[in-house]
Amino acid sequence: MEYTFFTPADKVSEETKKEIADFLYEHLDQFGDEHRYIMKCINFALDDKDKFGGFILVSREGGMITGAVIINKTGMGGYIPENILVYIAVDKDYRGKGLGKELMLKTFDKAEGDIKLHVEPENPARFLYEKLGFTSKYLEMRWTR
Repeated sequence: MEYTFFTPADKVSEETKKEIADFLYEHLDQFGDEHRYIMKCINFALDDKDKFGGFILVSREGGMITGAVIINKTGMGGYIPENILVYIAVDKDYRGKGLGKELMLKTFDKAEGDIKLHVEPENPARFLYEKLGFTSKYLEMRWTR
């Protein structure tokens, strides 16, 4: 397995960004978002001028994406974790083989500061997050315009 980190310092092509977004859109299943929002998240993670940035981790085997993680920096710390894990997905053919855990561990090594994530209660990945030390401290509530 080959792992690549993309940061705001990298000049990531639009083609690569689209490839990552296409992968996430397909493999996030019912827990995903619209393609345009995934692209927006990718651009936020790779922007070092107007936003806080972040990073993207991609795993590949034989040139094909097998997993991806997007971290956005929050620009905060202490009262809100410094990083939010917005998306993580593993190709269906690689699930249950430890790739999700490996992606998370590499993400922990790369991130500066704490990480938060949102997970739906019925998402089976929730159990991996709990094994890795994530706790459910708050109930998230949203007001939507």
